[in-house]
Amino acid sequence: MEKKRIDDYEPGPVPPPRPVDRFGFVKQELGNSPEVLTKSRSSYECEREERRVRKWRKMIGAGGSDWKHYVRRKPHVVKRRIRKGIPDCLRGLVWQLISGSRDLLLMNPGVYEQLVIYETSASELDIIRDISRTFPSHVFFQQRHGPGQRSLYNVLKAYSVYDRDVGYVQGMGFLAGLLLLYMSEEDAFWLLVALLKGAVHAPMEGLYLVGLPLVQQYLFQFDYLMKEHLPKLGEHFTQEMINPSMYASQWFITVFSYSFPFHMALRIWDVFLHEGVKIVFKVGLALLKYCHDDLIKLPFEKLIHALRNFPEDAMDPDTLLPMAYSIKVSKRLEELKEEYEKKNGKLVQSSESSVEQKQSH
Repeated sequence: MEKKRIDDYEPGPVPPPRPVDRFGFVKQELGNSPEVLTKSRSSYECEREERRVRKWRKMIGAGGSDWKHYVRRKPHVVKRRIRKGIPDCLRGLVWQLISGSRDLLLMNPGVYEQLVIYETSASELDIIRDISRTFPSHVFFQQRHGPGQRSLYNVLKAYSVYDRDVGYVQGMGFLAGLLLLYMSEEDAFWLLVALLKGAVHAPMEGLYLVGLPLVQQYLFQFDYLMKEHLPKLGEHFTQEMINPSMYASQWFITVFSYSFPFHMALRIWDVFLHEGVKIVFKVGLALLKYCHDDLIKLPFEKLIHALRNFPEDAMDPDTLLPMAYSIKVSKRLEELKEEYEKKNGKLVQSSESSVEQKQSH
């Protein structure tokens, strides 16, 4: 039977309009949510936001022309401003500049189109099956086979052809979906490539390779860090037989884009694209620290629930992120990585030798 592509399907009916927040997500209920609070921003806050945008525009230059020069001259200013949050109207462009994806795009003209139009992927049916589960409450992705779902399909299919070792794994949809809300298909594709292949930071394709080797390494590192930074909570988790794979895998696989409030995920992504994966460790530790006194009292079942459903006040970026920034992990992460590699040395060597064999053929 001939495989059906998503282009062969007719778009479904457009869902009826419902109130959405400023990011395009359908509102669950009106309460004192951050969205409601941002609606009633004072004129002072609006002016402050405009000033920030002007500063950023000056820093970037037209279409990003001044960016590299500015980063070389004032790296500390760039870091500080990114940690405060990139203005939403400039986010897509800045993400491409800080991730190195803009350079990849310019060096590979026509490649994305080739991958989407002319290649076939073994993962096509898996991708189609999962698409409606990606940000189902966002207006862009709600219409069955509508423009959002088609774009998501194209990016994921293109990546699965571009890197057949990784192919397609479910969590990748959340990364691609998040990027598509801020940039074109082609830009989102190259940013995915920049992340997984390591244009600026260490490659992250190991999050999605068979056996999720990088997820295993990150969980090993996180377990040690958690016990070192929060010894009492670490002891409680050990007694209740809770380990990071039960709650933190999603943090790493989707970089908090899966279950976190969107305004929080965006702020984490700003820093993640600039500083690398260590922000995921820092935010995870800050969350546990923030909820420490509640978590330490809970038995197994309630702990699992609490670790997957953090309270709303823990999700305020202006409270949680400064806590995360104050936690130092870089040196320890390196040491734990070496320890993990020693411990799993045989596995690492055998997989490397199989890659070398492939390349020599």
